[in-house]
Amino acid sequence: MSFYQIALPIFTIVYLLQVFVIQSWIQWKKTGIKPYVFGNTDSPHDYCGKMYRLMVVGTWVSIAFYSFFPDQYNYLLPFWYLEFEWLQHLGAGLAIVSLVWIIIAQNQMAKSWRIGIDYSETTALKTNGLFNVSRNPIFLGVHLSYLGTFLVIPNALSFTILLVTYVVIQIQVRLEEEYLKSSHGKVYSDYMDKVRRWL
Repeated sequence: MSFYQIALPIFTIVYLLQVFVIQSWIQWKKTGIKPYVFGNTDSPHDYCGKMYRLMVVGTWVSIAFYSFFPDQYNYLLPFWYLEFEWLQHLGAGLAIVSLVWIIIAQNQMAKSWRIGIDYSETTALKTNGLFNVSRNPIFLGVHLSYLGTFLVIPNALSFTILLVTYVVIQIQVRLEEEYLKSSHGKVYSDYMDKVRRWL
């Protein structure tokens, strides 16, 4: 097995555990509130949650074929013209940066961090730290992680996941902006005027 066939699944497990499982547990212990708030309705918000879960599964399928079933990897239609070692290194670097970036942003959000929008409460608006340069640093980090994965294993499935995740995040961000406008009013509008959506 190559270095990335070994490292990619290990990194992805660490990423998911740190960003979602461990952080959710910490948040629950601190606040008594479960931070995962996506439901099972047909609303746009909950539909985004379903798509996120589907993208995680798709990513694992792509990684599994690459790492554990290399003879079947060609079924994912690899983009052979992007299979350069320097691009893999770039992708790995982006993935690592995204993990560190997200951890910092989650800690800066503190008790306000949620996976999805909790319409039943109004959390504190965070505008300091990374939120002073990006209104959505966690989603920006997620973008970078999927881009990084695609560069390490460029194939039709990882590219589709990258595109679909990008669209779903764009929708989710706009839903959150509407919620924050209604929750924080002019304070959030002023914040939008000062800080860009991404960078």
